[in-house]
Amino acid sequence: MPRQAGACLSCQTLGIMDEDLVAAVELDPEGRLHVVPATRAFPYAYREAMEVSWDPQRLSLYSPPPRAWSYGRWFQQIHALAKAQGVRMVVHPGTAWVNVPQAVRVELLRAAGQDA
Repeated sequence: MPRQAGACLSCQTLGIMDEDLVAAVELDPEGRLHVVPATRAFPYAYREAMEVSWDPQRLSLYSPPPRAWSYGRWFQQIHALAKAQGVRMVVHPGTAWVNVPQAVRVELLRAAGQDA
């Protein structure tokens, strides 16, 4: 089944928010933070001009390697982009953590407003 793009414009205007689970969080070898939504696609992420991109091969939203911002701040930025496109992304117990050290995982969960 193909992934759905972000919520419709009228839904955003009305303040209706879809919810999607975070399937995986990964740090790649270049240091970029990838967040893989379970069912959604964000091919128009660039339109938000938030320095977050959509990787169609990994099916993930990803940050550039951290410079001035921490991974936690980039995690918030990725969530803000999804929200701007009408989707609230939720980390859950089944979220896979790939190449993410425990200290970074704690930082990301705190940034998302969830307990580690």
